Amino acid sequence: MSVTTSESSAPELEEQLVQRLRARDESAMTLFYDKYSTALYGVILRIVKKEEIAEDVLQESLVKIWHSFASYDATKGRLFTWVLNISRNLAIDKIRSRQYRVSSHTQTLEDSSAMRQAASSSFRPEHIGLEEITRKLNPEQKQIIDLLYFGGFTQSEAAEELNLPLGTVKTRARTALKVLAKLIR
Repeated sequence: MSVTTSESSAPELEEQLVQRLRARDESAMTLFYDKYSTALYGVILRIVKKEEIAEDVLQESLVKIWHSFASYDATKGRLFTWVLNISRNLAIDKIRSRQYRVSSHTQTLEDSSAMRQAASSSFRPEHIGLEEITRKLNPEQKQIIDLLYFGGFTQSEAAEELNLPLGTVKTRARTALKVLAKLIR
């Protein structure tokens, strides 16, 4: 069975690409992008689940690869494995980030089913009075309710945001809900 020229030259082409990237050859980065971006984007998208975020993470990955290329060691693994790990780690960092978690809790109004439904003629939000009722809570309870119910935070995120123990947040939330239940009755 004969080996084609393209198969036998693949390692040499990758070695040349590595040398050019080490030499900070910007045109080599274009070749790198053409060769690897589709695969990297696919892996990132599977992790972050949103195309816009995947594009941003891919861009961050390419910048990081370019700036840290001197640390690539071919004796420890293939170039693709190294860049894949960088991209995957940045995608994981993104979904663990506070900004990502908060934005994933909220839905834009344009995406909401509420935009597609006509409001009942009897619905008058100014008469719900929820804002007035929450003003009757003490400041600590109001702060917790604002984060949990209006800010979309989890109890753990609220604890982190307020630099409080999780148990304190849970107790304040439970107490605030009891107060609100009495106020609504």
